Amino acid sequence: MELLGRMGVQLVIDEKLNIEVDSSTIKEFFAPYELVKTMRASILVLGPLLARFGQAEVSLPGGCAIGSRPVNIHIHGLEAMGADISVENGYIKARAKRLHGAKLVMDMVTVTGTENLMMAAALAEGTTIIENAAREPEVVDLANCLNAMGAKVHAAGTDTIMIEGVDRLHGTRYYVLPDRIEAGTYLVAAAITGGRVKLKDSNPTHLDSVIGKLREAGAQIDTGDTWVSLDMEGQRPRAVDIRTAPFPAFPTDMQAQFCALNAIAAGSATITETVFENRFMHVQELQRMGAEVNLQGNTAFSTGVDQLKAAPVMATDLRASASLVLAGLVATGDTIVDRIYHIDRGYECIEEKLQQLGARIRRVPA
Repeated sequence: MELLGRMGVQLVIDEKLNIEVDSSTIKEFFAPYELVKTMRASILVLGPLLARFGQAEVSLPGGCAIGSRPVNIHIHGLEAMGADISVENGYIKARAKRLHGAKLVMDMVTVTGTENLMMAAALAEGTTIIENAAREPEVVDLANCLNAMGAKVHAAGTDTIMIEGVDRLHGTRYYVLPDRIEAGTYLVAAAITGGRVKLKDSNPTHLDSVIGKLREAGAQIDTGDTWVSLDMEGQRPRAVDIRTAPFPAFPTDMQAQFCALNAIAAGSATITETVFENRFMHVQELQRMGAEVNLQGNTAFSTGVDQLKAAPVMATDLRASASLVLAGLVATGDTIVDRIYHIDRGYECIEEKLQQLGARIRRVPA
């Protein structure tokens, strides 16, 4: 909201967390480094600005703690649609009279790359085909939102998306899908503690791979159209093998949480990370709490211990911080998690929700 507001967008948020967006007042086409660096997804203003206004200047996101996230796929896709792009002094500078449709074959599956090009193509002249597109529910949700605004996006959720460009989009009212990673994290919170939880306003069909692994760990799980419940019946979870991959396979964003679960589970297991090359920084912190987990390349080998012990630990990224909170739920003593600004990027009031479930957790001044 801060980034959009700086561009001139008028935003109003009410007590029910509805956000009203009026983009008719945009006067800047610039996304500065000081804002982009705080949230890499800010790169997503590039495609829409270029398609609607014919120009954009967006900072490169910079380094990412969990691994390389190159934006070359975004740039090459927009260039294939007719954009003139240069990278100068850390900024992507793009110009185009009007983008045109193109066939885009993505070198690798990327969610933000798919989303950026899909939004740009919505206002391009002609038809755009995106092959090797991301299939995540968030991509489908964006396509549904665009279509509600007058776009013509077809086959989102498959690896080939077709977009017929339109001249303009119009306003709409849209409800964002539930956060499947937040839901998965609370399911693991119940599983790791031998407890139970029912999550309302969630979509269990987006969690098939996670639910499958939790059942393998011994959880009793029931689902409905808009809810999912988990009950461990007081039992210790069993260790489960994990291999991350793009949707619909097991999500990389749930890897750290299951690493914490395996740390106290019965038996040994391996977790192999195939999406990001540096997404095991939570392992060293879990080791400080007594976890028997060791890294070999992109695989973590763990043997569950009977009890973790409290220690001061440091969050290094969003999902790593969630895993440390989960570990703290089952550790003896008081666990202090530092640098929790990471967790606030992906979880709203996580301590309050866990308190409601019986956790002894609170936020303290730094």
